[in-house]
Amino acid sequence: MVIDADALNILSLDLNILRRAQGPRIITPHSGEMARLTGLTRQAIESNRIKIARDFAGRFDCVVVLKGHHTIVASPSGKTYVNKTGNSGMATAGSGDVLTGMIAALLGQGIKPFESAKIACHWHGLVGDYAAKKIGKLSLIATDLIDCLGNVSKGKTSL
Repeated sequence: MVIDADALNILSLDLNILRRAQGPRIITPHSGEMARLTGLTRQAIESNRIKIARDFAGRFDCVVVLKGHHTIVASPSGKTYVNKTGNSGMATAGSGDVLTGMIAALLGQGIKPFESAKIACHWHGLVGDYAAKKIGKLSLIATDLIDCLGNVSKGKTSL
C-alpha cells in the first residue's frame, strides 16, 4: 500500500496501524506530515531529513518517501536514495497525488517497494523538469505532469 495525504493524518493518530498492516507499505509525507507522524517540529525534520526518514523506515518496517527539495527515499534496511530531479514548480496541489499514483503503479507491477519509490521519484522529477521547460514553473499544475508522462516515458527529456 501507498499511504499519502489524509491517510497519513489518520495514521498519525495510531502508528500501530502501520506495524499491523500486511504486505509492502510505503508512506509519502512532506515535512509537515512527517512532523505529525514523529512528534517532531517541521524545522527538526528539515534539518535532518535523511536520518529521520531512515529511522522511521527502520522502526516501522516501511519505505519512507520524504517529499520536498531532493526527496528522500529510505528503506527499512537503512538504504537511502536522494532524488535530484524535479523543480520548484512541482510544489503545487496534486503533484504528490501524481507521485503516489506512479509509485502504486510500479508496486502493482511487482517491483519491490524501495525500487518502486526510487524509480517513481526520479521519473516524477524528470516529468516535472520536462513540464517546466514546456509550460514554465510558475503555471505548472498537476495535470501538466500527467500530460507529460508519455513523452518522458518514451525517453524524451528535452523539447
